[in-house]
Amino acid sequence: MRTFLRIVEAGSLSAAAVQLGTTQPTISRRLRQLERMLGLRLLRRSTHRMALTEDGERCLAHARDLLDGWGAMEAELRGARDAPRGLLRVQAPHAFGQDQLIAPLAEYLRAHPAVAVEWQLHDRMPDFIADGVDCAIRVGRVDDPSVVAVRLADVPRIVVSAPGLWGAGPPPAEAAALPALPWLALNTFYRDEVTLSHAARGEALRFPIRPRLSTDSLHALRAATLAGLGAAIVSAWVVAEDLRQGRLAQLAPAWRAAPLPVFLVYPAGRLQPAKLRHFISLMRARMPGIAGLEPTGRNL
Repeated sequence: MRTFLRIVEAGSLSAAAVQLGTTQPTISRRLRQLERMLGLRLLRRSTHRMALTEDGERCLAHARDLLDGWGAMEAELRGARDAPRGLLRVQAPHAFGQDQLIAPLAEYLRAHPAVAVEWQLHDRMPDFIADGVDCAIRVGRVDDPSVVAVRLADVPRIVVSAPGLWGAGPPPAEAAALPALPWLALNTFYRDEVTLSHAARGEALRFPIRPRLSTDSLHALRAATLAGLGAAIVSAWVVAEDLRQGRLAQLAPAWRAAPLPVFLVYPAGRLQPAKLRHFISLMRARMPGIAGLEPTGRNL
């Protein structure tokens, strides 16, 4: 169709061949293919002149409309690659997605008004195809080889309890006092054993626990700790305000559980539209600076 339009505009097959950078036989073959496909004679040609048939006149008008529309579609699609737009589906952990991630999400939406975000809160790894998810934010290890995992930051984890759970006096300063306490467990990351490390001394302590309560909810773990049911290992950001207000106390402050890595995950081999590329870029820039997080220290 483009060749036909160029023949008419150039005035001859040979002139169209020069403009299209090909040969006259090629131009002639394309014209014959178009005429056979349509079942119409589009041009009358003689040795000295060429003229459109009536069918050719009508075909010319449709060809211009069709090619103009095609050009507009190409420009729009190429623009969609470069300018973020459309619906971005993101899956995030319940607690993390309700609190810490709202600020960078709001910044992303303000920066890209042509994008809408479907913010799904689940603590499981998504099925990217079945769930129609563009990317996911995961806290903890990612072992799926079929995805790309971009490490964004680390979540420091500390030991806390309600004041007085340890008895009289100040909170214990050393981890050796912790095995005797009642414990709560977060099933996602620890169940019946606790491992703590002292960064300055390079020491590690591992001891078994028999949790009075086990849960897969970080918010439920915090509530049970506030109720005085036991000591718990929690993400530092979850209890930052509780510590400031004295509702909870940090136990053995020099000892910590291993930090949890935060990953942004998306399917390997899939073309990244602009909306996803810009989301990844913003999250990489903002996540280490979010309160309660810290820059990633090592690869997992």
